[in-house]
Amino acid sequence: MSPELEIVLIGVVTAVAAALPGTYLVLRRTALVSDAISHAILPGIVVAFFFTHDLNSPLLLVAAAATGVLAVVLIEALIRSRLVPEDASIGLVFPALFSIGVILISRYAGGVHLDTDSVLLGELAFAPFDRLVLNGVDLGPRALWTMGAILILNLVVIGLAWKELKLATVDASLAALLGFSPALIHYSLMTMVSITAVGAFDAVGSILVVALMIAPPATAYLLVDRFAPMLWLGAIVAAASAVLGYGVAFLLDVSIAGSMAGACGLFFLIAFLFAPRRGLLAQGRRRAVQRLDLGVRMLVVHLLHHQDTEAAEEECGLPRLHHHLKWSVGRTQQVVREAERRTLVERSGELLRATDTGRRLAEAAVTGEFLILNSASCKNRGPKLV
Repeated sequence: MSPELEIVLIGVVTAVAAALPGTYLVLRRTALVSDAISHAILPGIVVAFFFTHDLNSPLLLVAAAATGVLAVVLIEALIRSRLVPEDASIGLVFPALFSIGVILISRYAGGVHLDTDSVLLGELAFAPFDRLVLNGVDLGPRALWTMGAILILNLVVIGLAWKELKLATVDASLAALLGFSPALIHYSLMTMVSITAVGAFDAVGSILVVALMIAPPATAYLLVDRFAPMLWLGAIVAAASAVLGYGVAFLLDVSIAGSMAGACGLFFLIAFLFAPRRGLLAQGRRRAVQRLDLGVRMLVVHLLHHQDTEAAEEECGLPRLHHHLKWSVGRTQQVVREAERRTLVERSGELLRATDTGRRLAEAAVTGEFLILNSASCKNRGPKLV
């Protein structure tokens, strides 16, 4: 297998492994916890290295995961104290733990290959040189086996606890009523996030793993409405980001991990702009349609009130209509064209009149407005007033 293909495989496996638990973080609105965990696990790695003096020891993974869970426990404790808000709790805990790791590295690990640059950034280009050799047999890059095992672990956990994770994510109170432990599920998920984050250290570093963990699920969130499709679509977007990112890095001779994270951002930007229902352009079109529809309703209501009065020529005539409705001339013309297209108004020279269909729409609109105002009035005055 060529080194280029190995790099792509490592990137794909890492991105998919990160996107799976990231989906739950996005739905729980705790995406920043991934950033907190990816930084907070640093002191666990350093302390474990002091005991093992081996960067490839499994103890580093265990210690890092434990430190990640510790960070979550400390954040939850601060939140439960109600003395600081949730975002401030995250901002207090992970810089404290991360700074401890940085201090330990700079003070006691200056002579070994355990520096802040490698932890923060990572470098996929070097991953094929770190081989897993058993009994003289080269099994391939160590990072591929590590992230492959983590990916399988994440899939197994999600498969075994599918209903529990889904229920606790959507409605923790209902999960508690049904006999599940939301706290246990929460900490199990955070353990999975911690293990994934530390496993991705060598591949993409602690900063870029956040992009791979959050951006693909956020992209899927904009495109689909159901949980299962969001989970698998997030994984597909993550894999595509890894492939596209490597291609960009190869062509431009730039950071591979950074290009992969940038590809994640590109896919999110495309979904953010062009998603069929939640995209920015779709929302803009929907608001424009709603604004036009509201304008049509206001027009037929105005005509209903004035077309049979002595001031009909003044109030319902096209030359002065925009003045009475307090609209621009362009908006008035647009609304009149739409109302005519719907056969809600008819024109007699420069004078507009509501058709029978327009009259019924105007009466329904007036009744609806009355009900809304009446409901708001009752709410403000209290339950005793009708």
